[in-house]
Amino acid sequence: MDFALRDVTIFAGLDDTALALLMERASERIAPAGTVILREGEPGNHLYLIASGSVRVCKRFDRTDELELARLKAGDFFGEMCILETLPRTATVLTRSDAILHALPSVAFYELFKEKPDQYGILILNIARDVSRRLRRLDEIFAARH
Repeated sequence: MDFALRDVTIFAGLDDTALALLMERASERIAPAGTVILREGEPGNHLYLIASGSVRVCKRFDRTDELELARLKAGDFFGEMCILETLPRTATVLTRSDAILHALPSVAFYELFKEKPDQYGILILNIARDVSRRLRRLDEIFAARH
Protein backbone atom coordinates (compact mmCIF):
# COMPACT_ATOMS: atom_id res chain seq x y z
CA MET A 1 0.00 0.00 0.00
CA ASP A 2 1.35 3.39 -0.98
CA PHE A 3 -0.78 5.22 1.55
CA ALA A 4 1.16 6.52 4.58
CA LEU A 5 -0.58 6.48 7.95
CA ARG A 6 1.97 9.03 9.10
CA ASP A 7 0.16 11.60 6.92
CA VAL A 8 -3.12 11.19 8.89
CA THR A 9 -3.44 13.45 11.95
CA ILE A 10 -4.68 10.79 14.37
CA PHE A 11 -1.54 8.72 13.76
CA ALA A 12 0.88 11.57 14.53
CA GLY A 13 3.50 10.52 17.05
CA LEU A 14 3.12 6.77 16.54
CA ASP A 15 6.30 4.81 15.99
CA ASP A 16 7.05 2.72 12.89
CA THR A 17 6.15 -0.56 14.62
CA ALA A 18 2.70 0.70 15.61
CA LEU A 19 2.05 2.10 12.13
CA ALA A 20 3.15 -1.19 10.52
CA LEU A 21 0.88 -3.19 12.83
CA LEU A 22 -2.11 -1.11 11.73
CA MET A 23 -1.29 -1.01 8.00
CA GLU A 24 -0.82 -4.79 7.90
CA ARG A 25 -4.48 -5.11 8.86
CA ALA A 26 -5.81 -2.47 6.45
CA SER A 27 -7.67 -3.36 3.29
CA GLU A 28 -7.99 -1.15 0.23
CA ARG A 29 -11.39 -0.28 -1.22
CA ILE A 30 -11.93 1.46 -4.53
CA ALA A 31 -15.27 3.29 -4.60
CA PRO A 32 -16.77 5.15 -7.57
CA ALA A 33 -18.45 8.53 -7.04
CA GLY A 34 -21.83 8.18 -5.33
CA THR A 35 -21.00 4.99 -3.43
CA VAL A 36 -22.41 4.76 0.09
CA ILE A 37 -19.53 3.59 2.30
CA LEU A 38 -21.45 3.39 5.55
CA ARG A 39 -25.02 4.16 6.64
CA GLU A 40 -26.36 5.96 9.66
CA GLY A 41 -27.84 3.45 12.11
CA GLU A 42 -25.91 0.42 10.88
CA PRO A 43 -23.32 -1.33 13.05
CA GLY A 44 -19.74 -0.43 12.24
CA ASN A 45 -16.34 -1.90 12.96
CA HIS A 46 -13.99 -0.11 10.55
CA LEU A 47 -12.25 3.24 10.51
CA TYR A 48 -11.72 4.53 6.97
CA LEU A 49 -8.78 6.54 5.65
CA ILE A 50 -9.19 8.52 2.44
CA ALA A 51 -6.16 7.91 0.20
CA SER A 52 -7.68 9.78 -2.76
CA GLY A 53 -10.96 11.40 -3.68
CA SER A 54 -13.51 12.94 -1.33
CA VAL A 55 -16.60 12.01 0.67
CA ARG A 56 -19.72 13.63 2.15
CA VAL A 57 -20.82 12.97 5.72
CA CYS A 58 -24.54 13.50 6.27
CA LYS A 59 -27.49 12.87 8.55
CA ARG A 60 -30.88 11.73 7.27
CA PHE A 61 -29.33 10.75 3.94
CA ASP A 62 -31.62 10.72 0.93
CA ARG A 63 -34.47 12.50 2.71
CA THR A 64 -35.86 15.96 2.05
CA ASP A 65 -34.37 17.15 5.35
CA GLU A 66 -30.89 15.72 4.67
CA LEU A 67 -28.11 17.63 6.45
CA GLU A 68 -24.49 17.61 5.27
CA LEU A 69 -22.14 17.62 8.25
CA ALA A 70 -18.78 17.58 6.50
CA ARG A 71 -16.81 17.09 3.33
CA LEU A 72 -13.59 15.13 3.73
CA LYS A 73 -10.68 14.72 1.35
CA ALA A 74 -7.49 12.71 0.89
CA GLY A 75 -5.62 12.46 4.19
CA ASP A 76 -8.84 12.65 6.24
CA PHE A 77 -10.61 9.77 7.97
CA PHE A 78 -14.05 8.80 9.20
CA GLY A 79 -15.67 6.06 11.24
CA GLU A 80 -13.40 6.65 14.23
CA MET A 81 -16.23 6.31 16.74
CA CYS A 82 -16.20 2.52 16.24
CA ILE A 83 -12.77 2.54 17.90
CA LEU A 84 -14.24 4.23 20.98
CA GLU A 85 -17.66 2.54 21.23
CA THR A 86 -19.78 -0.20 19.68
CA LEU A 87 -22.90 1.84 18.94
CA PRO A 88 -24.48 2.16 15.46
CA ARG A 89 -23.05 4.61 12.93
CA THR A 90 -24.09 8.21 13.57
CA ALA A 91 -24.03 9.37 9.94
CA THR A 92 -23.98 8.19 6.34
CA VAL A 93 -20.80 8.63 4.31
CA LEU A 94 -20.77 8.55 0.53
CA THR A 95 -18.13 9.33 -2.06
CA ARG A 96 -18.29 12.69 -3.86
CA SER A 97 -15.73 11.54 -6.41
CA ASP A 98 -13.99 8.30 -7.26
CA ALA A 99 -12.07 7.38 -4.15
CA ILE A 100 -9.51 4.98 -2.77
CA LEU A 101 -10.12 4.16 0.88
CA HIS A 102 -8.25 2.05 3.40
CA ALA A 103 -10.42 0.26 5.95
CA LEU A 104 -8.90 -0.50 9.34
CA PRO A 105 -10.90 -3.01 11.42
CA SER A 106 -11.52 -2.11 15.05
CA VAL A 107 -9.77 -5.34 16.09
CA ALA A 108 -6.51 -3.86 14.74
CA PHE A 109 -6.75 -1.12 17.37
CA TYR A 110 -7.37 -3.72 20.08
CA GLU A 111 -4.25 -5.55 18.92
CA LEU A 112 -2.32 -2.27 19.12
CA PHE A 113 -3.63 -1.83 22.68
CA LYS A 114 -2.41 -5.33 23.66
CA GLU A 115 0.99 -5.11 21.95
CA LYS A 116 1.89 -1.44 22.40
CA PRO A 117 -0.32 0.22 25.04
CA ASP A 118 1.78 3.40 25.08
CA GLN A 119 1.24 3.85 21.33
CA TYR A 120 -2.46 3.07 21.72
CA GLY A 121 -2.64 5.85 24.33
CA ILE A 122 -1.17 8.35 21.85
CA LEU A 123 -3.69 7.25 19.22
CA ILE A 124 -6.68 7.59 21.57
CA LEU A 125 -5.53 11.07 22.64
CA ASN A 126 -5.22 12.06 18.96
CA ILE A 127 -8.72 10.71 18.22
CA ALA A 128 -10.14 12.61 21.22
CA ARG A 129 -8.55 15.83 19.97
CA ASP A 130 -9.97 15.35 16.50
CA VAL A 131 -13.46 14.47 17.79
CA SER A 132 -13.32 17.63 19.93
CA ARG A 133 -12.26 19.71 16.89
CA ARG A 134 -15.12 18.29 14.80
CA LEU A 135 -17.62 18.86 17.61
CA ARG A 136 -16.53 22.50 17.95
CA ARG A 137 -17.01 23.00 14.21
CA LEU A 138 -20.52 21.53 14.30
CA ASP A 139 -21.35 23.59 17.38
CA GLU A 140 -20.33 26.77 15.52
CA ILE A 141 -22.47 25.81 12.52
CA PHE A 142 -25.45 25.04 14.75
CA ALA A 143 -25.07 28.28 16.72
CA ALA A 144 -24.87 30.33 13.51
CA ARG A 145 -28.16 28.85 12.29
CA HIS A 146 -30.12 29.26 15.53
